[in-house]
Amino acid sequence: MPMSDSGTPVPPVHVLGAGPAGLATAAALQERGIGAVVLEKSDSVGSSWRSHYERLRLHTTRANSALPGLRMPRSYGRWVARADVVRYLERYAAHHRIEVATGVEVSAVERHGDQWVLHANGGRRFSSPAVVIATGYNHTPHLPAWPGRDSFTGELLHACRYRSPAPFDGKDILIVGAGNTGAEIATDLAASGAARVRLAIRTPPHILRRSTLGWPAQRNGIICRRLPVRLVDPLAARLARISVPDLGPYGLPRPETGLYTRAREGAIPVLDVGLIEAVRARRVEPVAAVEAFEEGKVLLSGGETVAPDVVIAATGYRRGLDGLLGGLGVLDDRGRPLRSGPRAHPAAPALYFTGYANPLSGALREIALEAPRIARAISRAIDRGVS
Repeated sequence: MPMSDSGTPVPPVHVLGAGPAGLATAAALQERGIGAVVLEKSDSVGSSWRSHYERLRLHTTRANSALPGLRMPRSYGRWVARADVVRYLERYAAHHRIEVATGVEVSAVERHGDQWVLHANGGRRFSSPAVVIATGYNHTPHLPAWPGRDSFTGELLHACRYRSPAPFDGKDILIVGAGNTGAEIATDLAASGAARVRLAIRTPPHILRRSTLGWPAQRNGIICRRLPVRLVDPLAARLARISVPDLGPYGLPRPETGLYTRAREGAIPVLDVGLIEAVRARRVEPVAAVEAFEEGKVLLSGGETVAPDVVIAATGYRRGLDGLLGGLGVLDDRGRPLRSGPRAHPAAPALYFTGYANPLSGALREIALEAPRIARAISRAIDRGVS
């Protein structure tokens, strides 16, 4: 453990969030002999993974999804199920003997001199030479303020509350949002007992096969990670025309904007786990975007009106960092970190962010690569500050 000039131990680095990013960074810090404590507001590690829908599997391969220092068991299969991800995170924390303090919710992070001070529930305060924010990409569910939303007489829920199709047997369902979550929930419901499944789409997504002839789409994402947009967009368009049928006649046209251009804007492609077949079989009906609600009806762009029993909003999440870090000047106008990974913002020395990207190469892969880099940066920052 680093020591100050007076010979007193340096307080541990505090990591906020016991998901994959927080655990990987804590393990990397310990590998360098730096004490780390993970503060987690829930009662267990991997809380967000525990609450995802039951059919969820990683879209990245097992081999490219493991965190540093512990492989995922081969028994998990190539596409790891949600429950196995949770088991892996539990094993990971135990394997690396990571100190996780559960039930600790940090409400504010402030700089005092050369230390960070964390204000937590119960009046607790923690002091640390460096802090890692890893509270998660999918932190705060976002439900758009549609006009008339509160007048809707049917059931309206965010996708974070969806677990399985069983409660929706025999019902008319409208899913809003055609990202991976919306596409998978639509496919799940269409394959089960829902009476009708519509998928409301504002911007047609890029759809890729999760694997083509055994070659996972993730590998293409890794190859293209640092290639220029002007090269990747036309290549991706050609591949899509070869591997994915034209769904335009079914109401789901190919997108006009290039795949990599959209990815740079934060819209990653949908990896197909049954949506293509469900749309072609008309078990999932693409419809226009939602504009407003009116009692039991939903008004779509273009003037069409539908009357579903249930609306599931797969409308994404916000990072939830504004209240935590307000006033530090480290977030953009959408509440995202201006800098992430091993480079701290000049306005906030020794404050690091990890897990706030959703790249084509796979979020878990990038987390695994980023963790040792952040640990190295923290080691250097502590050396500069206390030696």
